[in-house]
Amino acid sequence: MLRFSQSLTKEMSISDLRVAIFNHIVSKQSNEKLIIRIEDTDKDKNIEGKDKEILELLNLFSIDYEGVFHQSDNLKYHQKLTMQLMGQKNAFACFCSDVKIEELKQEAKKKNKPYEYDGFCQTLSDETVLNVNSPFIVRIKKPDENIVFKDLLKGELSFKPSSVDSFPILRQDKTPTHNYANAVDDMLFDISSVITSEDNINDAAKQIHIRKLLNYDKEIEFAHIPNINIDSKYSSVKQLIDDGFLPSAIANYLVLLGNETPKEIFTLEEAIEWFKIKDISKEAAKFNIEKLKEINKKHLLNIDNMRFSKILGFADDDIGKLAKLFLNENSTIKEIKEKIDLIFAPKSTCEGFEEEFVELKLALNDAPFIESFSEFKEFLSKKTQLNDSKLLKPLTYILTGQTKLQGIELEEVYPLIKNYLGEITK
Repeated sequence: MLRFSQSLTKEMSISDLRVAIFNHIVSKQSNEKLIIRIEDTDKDKNIEGKDKEILELLNLFSIDYEGVFHQSDNLKYHQKLTMQLMGQKNAFACFCSDVKIEELKQEAKKKNKPYEYDGFCQTLSDETVLNVNSPFIVRIKKPDENIVFKDLLKGELSFKPSSVDSFPILRQDKTPTHNYANAVDDMLFDISSVITSEDNINDAAKQIHIRKLLNYDKEIEFAHIPNINIDSKYSSVKQLIDDGFLPSAIANYLVLLGNETPKEIFTLEEAIEWFKIKDISKEAAKFNIEKLKEINKKHLLNIDNMRFSKILGFADDDIGKLAKLFLNENSTIKEIKEKIDLIFAPKSTCEGFEEEFVELKLALNDAPFIESFSEFKEFLSKKTQLNDSKLLKPLTYILTGQTKLQGIELEEVYPLIKNYLGEITK
């Protein structure tokens, strides 16, 4: 069993999506189930509606999962196991205020040392704890020896007791902290492999420590994926979708990034056949928006014309062909849609060709349906007595919303819009 965890306190990032995609691929390769875990225990920071958005994005990328689970559903287990840990003296109530903890952090900073809890509350007697009326959190007992585990990408890792420390497992409202909830939930769901970001390496040591104290001895296989160096304006998955990138192209690029692949353009289904997670680059990969645009353009060129048309709000094979014409200078759905919208937008005049514009509009209103562009052009020339640029410049603007087309000719555009002339020239 694999799991992909996503918090309700933030946007799904490109790095998050890459982890989800790798979990999807590996689950298919190993014929194991994948579950989606919604981290929702930090109630004060949860963003309303974010869980729905997470699932919509995963579905958009065809991430196949067995079920969806909210961590808050397991609250009774988190609390029950906490009581077990406390009864065994493997966890303890901590009454230290936020001010006191901040003082400890500042003292460590002055000494140029990592912060470590001083263990004061761990020495309190049971009688003292019973007589304290102040709110408290619960901390885990610091490990007595190094926490050692193997990572598929990073090899053997070892964490000193001081780096794991006596970290909190329950908040004052008795909800579990991130590491505690994940450690317990991985036990409850019998998780065998954890593919996650390398930002979570320290968390892995803490979660292993928790499970050891709970006498859970199943060894979980870890793979901590290197980060992606990315400009913050491109870091949100939703933003890339809104900017007009195809999910298939984004997924293609994220698998390609920091990986050797048999070809550059592929689908997730194809990647399942040859992808090897152990071969991913161990260095952070650099996200290149221009490379993504290049890949997106190739995916758009490959999709069915009718599907392209429907993405743009039509149901016409010709509109799909027209959209592909504009791919010579554009690379996203958003950019293409802007070009299509210009074609159908009202035009009141054409700067520099105001009189010619009026004459052409009148002629177009009288024009019969004409199949070929050459005959169409000839009809307008005879009707208006306009030729060369005086004809083509304002005509190009009326038909496309642009005074100059880049890399394509009006005679290529006309056959694909001739059925819409009445709407375009009104």
